Amino acid sequence: MAQATRQSSLQGELEGEVEIRAPAKEYIHLLVGRPQDVPKATPENIQGCELREGECGKVGSVIVWNYAIDGQPKVMKQTIVALDSEKNLMVARATEGDIMKEFKSFVITFQATPKQRGPGSVVKCQMKYEKINEKVAPPEKMIEFFVKASKGMDEMLMSKV
Repeated sequence: MAQATRQSSLQGELEGEVEIRAPAKEYIHLLVGRPQDVPKATPENIQGCELREGECGKVGSVIVWNYAIDGQPKVMKQTIVALDSEKNLMVARATEGDIMKEFKSFVITFQATPKQRGPGSVVKCQMKYEKINEKVAPPEKMIEFFVKASKGMDEMLMSKV
């Protein structure tokens, strides 16, 4: 599930992936174009989402997420820094919130790719980060969170088919 691809003492990168039944474009559209609907898909993981600046689905938009890791409420403010609709890709940088208590930088990339054979997609999540010190653990719980949230989003998307 989680795979560390590069790690120095403070900088690192984790990757996770999950297979879903929904089309790649629908998954990314939900995440990027309708983030306010994501809490409905996975309320145990994401309790709220608010667009603070910009426009949904646009680079530069600022979104605040209310989520839970191991039952603990958390908040993260992120800015979308890159979008590629052809590749079903979104890159966001965390700018404020609980995650910034442990990390100097935290960049998340989501990419949904249609499966080569059959319906469905594979969603990859890559987290590049720099810890504030060596005592901070890699964000493996965030990868687990991504997998759970993606499965909930998939259920919601497939229930409308």
